[in-house]
Amino acid sequence: MTSHQAAATVPPPRRAGWRPRPGVALAVAVLALILLAALAPSLFTGAGATDTDPLAALRPPSGAHWFGTDQLGRDVFARVVHGTRYSLAIGAAATGAGVALAVVWGLAAALSGRFGDALLMRAADVLLALPGLLLALLVVLVAGKGVTGTTIAVAVGTAPGFARVVRAQALVVRRSGYVESAVTLGVPRLLIVVRHVLPNTLGPLLVLATVTLGASISTGAALSYLGLGAQPPTPEWGAMLTEGQGFLDQAWWIALFPGLLLLATVLAVTVVGRHAQNRAEGRSFR
Repeated sequence: MTSHQAAATVPPPRRAGWRPRPGVALAVAVLALILLAALAPSLFTGAGATDTDPLAALRPPSGAHWFGTDQLGRDVFARVVHGTRYSLAIGAAATGAGVALAVVWGLAAALSGRFGDALLMRAADVLLALPGLLLALLVVLVAGKGVTGTTIAVAVGTAPGFARVVRAQALVVRRSGYVESAVTLGVPRLLIVVRHVLPNTLGPLLVLATVTLGASISTGAALSYLGLGAQPPTPEWGAMLTEGQGFLDQAWWIALFPGLLLLATVLAVTVVGRHAQNRAEGRSFR
């Protein structure tokens, strides 16, 4: 066999492209349905989340009520669908607020000199040493119960980890050649930060925020489950779990379906986030 014949038998290299694995594709599909339910719940159900019917209380899943009814005769499927908006909003708002706080925190640490850097990072270390849920509980005690207090608590819990990422990226960019050239040319410091440092720190931070979104949703639901987040009759998944806990022996469906939707959402967000993180690092998700 000649070298030309041997070369002809070698298959051509495959072109690289975005070919998500079945697990990632399923997670994207689940996440798309959940987002659609949050944006347009009327596409899935015509019933209201707070519509009561005492004569239909505690009915099991059926054709009339797919997920059954609760102790007040409210349709559990309608409450789960409408609750999607609250659960996702808390997680997304908390993650966004944590990112915003972390950008200020991390940039201040990277650009404020040795003393300021040490002070801000020690504060981050102290907060990171506390378990996330415990830190959130402490913040809720100060900020108060409800959706706003829960959002602030989850944001404060995520900000220290984000801030360390921002600081690390900012220090790398700060020592780069183009930033040193800009300093030499007399470009104002604020302009350097906005034009060069900040854009180069947001990429890794946004990928990490995608991964953390699932944890933010579950932490928000946990605070609602403990009675510190969304308050009844708000159809938030964590609050629905609390309401259904007292009826597990006679109406298991009240707590089961909100729990399944919460689990599916957190898993879908985490899988998509991990996939985005691995692609950003040049690896395929497995």
